[in-house]
Amino acid sequence: MSRRLANVTLDNLDDLPRRCRQCVFWELDPVGGERAVKAGDPGLEKEAWISGTLLDWGSCGKIVYVDGVAAGFVLYAPPLYVPRSIAFPTSPVSSDAVLLMTAHIIPEFSGGGLGRMLVQGVAKDLTRRGVRAIEAFGDLKWEQPSCVMPAEYLLSVGFKTVRPHLRFPRLRLELKTAVSWREDVEVALERLLGSMSPERALRPV
Repeated sequence: MSRRLANVTLDNLDDLPRRCRQCVFWELDPVGGERAVKAGDPGLEKEAWISGTLLDWGSCGKIVYVDGVAAGFVLYAPPLYVPRSIAFPTSPVSSDAVLLMTAHIIPEFSGGGLGRMLVQGVAKDLTRRGVRAIEAFGDLKWEQPSCVMPAEYLLSVGFKTVRPHLRFPRLRLELKTAVSWREDVEVALERLLGSMSPERALRPV
């Protein structure tokens, strides 16, 4: 069984699950998102967001493939590029952090370590780019598929709460930029993530 990570681009954007491909929850503010849905093709807005973010900032997502089949993905970007982030009660995201927007593992591929592989890929990418931390909004009352990740999942992979909330706390994962940590990034991430299976908490969004 072969596995590989690829950056999200306009060429492979259609490999995302259809529901996620058409979702603009994070990419637009609430009013803009509603307008896009009413217009009938939010997928065009998704494509425009990916294109603009790639041009302005660079890689903003990863897809994991198993034997050539897209099995999961993750999206991330600086808060400036994520209008929805301002709508959360625990905003704003710290200026030195990149926002982990959402993640998804196809149910039939769960339990194989793909969630860990995605988070590792994001952490390594951002560390190379000099980013100090990853932040995310978690859902403490997560019960069903949603664009917001379960807070329990984020805490399990090493995130710490930096702004508490009864429903949507903001959490943070420090990406230490010391040379020694860079050289040992795989070991550090395995220590952080190896004690649990992230796929259990990742569901279709």
